[in-house]
Order: sequence, then C-alpha cells, then structure tokens
Amino acid sequence: MTRPTQIFFGADSSRWTDATASPKIFLRALLFATSKRGRVVENIHVAVTRDGTRQTFNIWVYGEREKLVRGSGLFVGETGVEANHHFLLPPDASTFEFTAGLYKLDVISHVLRDKQPKVLFSDVVEVTPEAAREMHEHGAGLYFDWEPDSSGYISHIEQRPERPKPWDLGTFAHRDR
Repeated sequence: MTRPTQIFFGADSSRWTDATASPKIFLRALLFATSKRGRVVENIHVAVTRDGTRQTFNIWVYGEREKLVRGSGLFVGETGVEANHHFLLPPDASTFEFTAGLYKLDVISHVLRDKQPKVLFSDVVEVTPEAAREMHEHGAGLYFDWEPDSSGYISHIEQRPERPKPWDLGTFAHRDR
C-alpha cells in the first residue's frame, strides 16, 4: 500500500438525520501487488493504539461516494487499485471517542492463502486537545495531510456541515385543496 496522502478521524455521517454518527477512519491509498499474478485481499482493518489501548475498526468499505461497497475479496493486480477506504466500528463495539493523544495507526490486510496478516502501513499521528474538543463538541473531523518536506502529517480540523432536516428539503408537497 502506498502512503496515504490523507487520513481522516471523525464521525461517519449516517444517511438518517436522527441516527448517531459513529467513529470512522478514512484514507485514500493505492493497493498494489508485486507479483505478476496479483493477490486477493480478503479483508483490511485498521487498529489504532493510544496510551496502551487498542481499538480495531474492522468494517471496511471502499470506493467513491456514489458507489461504496463493503470490502471482501478484492483482487489487486500489479497496476494496483486506487480507492477511498473507510473503516468503521462494528455496531456492538464499546463506546469509542477520539481523545487527545498520540495514535499509532496500523492498516492490516488479510491476503488469501497467507497464514499471517500483514501490516500495509503504520504511522503515528497526534490529536491535539483543541482538535479533540472540536470533534467532541461540534462533530468536526480531523484531517492529516502528508507533508513531504517535513516527512510527517500536518493536521487540520473541519466542521461538519449542518445536515438539512427532511422538512427543509421540500419533500412534503402541499396538497391541492
């Protein structure tokens, strides 16, 4: 896997306006195989570790916004597969929140016929106290952009836009009287 140029920590906005958003990790990267025949990725997950506590984001979804699919059995040839990768917590996971601290991020793949999972990418990023507060209080997302001159990730926070309510979308037409 190539180094992601962008990593996102934040909430996964549900398509239902009254649903609670759950934590999500997003990244964009190229998966590639060094063999001529390619490889089949059975699954990918992300493990984050902060202060000795590990949380696994094991639901993998990839693709573009218009066509996201649940990851399973992806063939990766030598030319690679470029995609947006979304990693979510399972519905029964314990409560997880991005708090201030250093996070070790490991992207781990399970490749068909390999006995052991393989770490595709690993790095450490920091969630500052200010960013953690914005994420918690305002549902903001924290982006980490790769900065090649410093060989590290630079973070910035973005507020999540207000989602319109169904009645604001004009979905309810007035009946003729």
